[in-house]
Amino acid sequence: MTADLAALLYLVSGVLFILALRGLSNPESSRRGNNLGMIGMAIAVGTTLAVAAPPDALTWGLIALGVAVGGTVGAITARRIAMTAMPQLVAAFHSLVGLAAVFVAAAALYAPQAFGIGEVGNIHMQSLIEMSLGVAIGAITFSGSIIAFAKLNGNMSGAPIILPARHILNIAIFGAIIALIVMLVMSHGADTWTFWAITVLAIVLGVTLIVPIGGADMPVVVSMLNSYSGWAAAGIGFTLENSALIITGALVGSSGAILSYIMCKGMNRSFISVILGGFGGEVAHAAGKTETRPVKLGSAEDAAFIMKNASSVIVVPGYGMAVAQAQHALHEMANKLKKEGVKISYAIHPVAGRMPGHMNVLLAEANVPYDEVFELDDINSQFPTADVAYVIGANDVTNPSAKTDPKSPIYGMPILDVEKAKTVLFIKRGMGSGYAGVENELFFRDNTMMLFGDAKKMTEEIVKALG
Repeated sequence: MTADLAALLYLVSGVLFILALRGLSNPESSRRGNNLGMIGMAIAVGTTLAVAAPPDALTWGLIALGVAVGGTVGAITARRIAMTAMPQLVAAFHSLVGLAAVFVAAAALYAPQAFGIGEVGNIHMQSLIEMSLGVAIGAITFSGSIIAFAKLNGNMSGAPIILPARHILNIAIFGAIIALIVMLVMSHGADTWTFWAITVLAIVLGVTLIVPIGGADMPVVVSMLNSYSGWAAAGIGFTLENSALIITGALVGSSGAILSYIMCKGMNRSFISVILGGFGGEVAHAAGKTETRPVKLGSAEDAAFIMKNASSVIVVPGYGMAVAQAQHALHEMANKLKKEGVKISYAIHPVAGRMPGHMNVLLAEANVPYDEVFELDDINSQFPTADVAYVIGANDVTNPSAKTDPKSPIYGMPILDVEKAKTVLFIKRGMGSGYAGVENELFFRDNTMMLFGDAKKMTEEIVKALG
């Protein structure tokens, strides 16, 4: 394959990746966007194999074996994974992207001739800089994603783990990495120990950046690690002089950073503090507190009667809905209420669930119409006129303490104004606090009725009571 043809095909794949991102920005076009992304990736991989065609059958066999093994594992995982486990799966995949960047950088260091970047011990300066940045970001992504996976999967406490003088420690590690990169560049790649020292220190930095972050901030962490994985890929793309990898990495890096910024605004967090790992270290003052105030209890029959006689109901889904897999029962309930003339809307907080778009995907899976689903900024003004707010498994994103309690770790975070609805029906298993470890003041409001139980079973009972 000629260089011009390869460049053209890489450009085509890059355009397809851009169209894929555009498609994924809207639920209605997300399937098309996903298909365009897969086509673009197939073109990019095929072009790379054609340009760097292996000289022997053994290498082709190893490539085919790697594709077969990876593809099989990916297909099985995609079919078996539950939506509730999707956030930790995404974190795990990010770690693999970071590890791949480390391996590619190591290959370039020990076999620079194959990459056209010089010879062993005499690698081009710009290539060493690109390689060093790629391996550092990749190693941070690798270890940071593993910590995020462990926190989300329950293998590690979701509570912040505060390290002594963590900011000073992070600055010292970062400074050491920069010094080692300079040493590696000055030696023209001859001092290979500096490469591995960069890798080790970057892995440690990934851990120290993420362990102080609490569970409530994990959605932002996952998004930011996604951005890191993209920049790692882009850095290695420069080393390989692969335009498709540069374009893809830059798209993932920039889109992940933009999404993180949007989510930071949704949680009243500083974008800079996200990058530096200096947020989420607060411990909720209400965590572990035993609440003795009375709450108003209700039944499925009570909820059915109230909603059947309402003119408008706003549904607020959260992680509890995902755990119970209640989205289909919820859609059935909504359809029954619509037949009674009730207007149904769905309110989505930017960080509902444990990853961006978690609730949107679940509702789409249940065939909830897209035009009934609204983001926080679009739906908040409707709560004061709503007869019922049906909160199913959401907690922190509905907590009025975010607006009233300066001591709360979620203070200042924009929330869904469900407390302004005439009646709030709150489905929850018990009185436990949310993922941020903060007691929800909404439980004790006069207009709130608690419906204790599994979200799916309770909603199914309401459906039966609706007749």
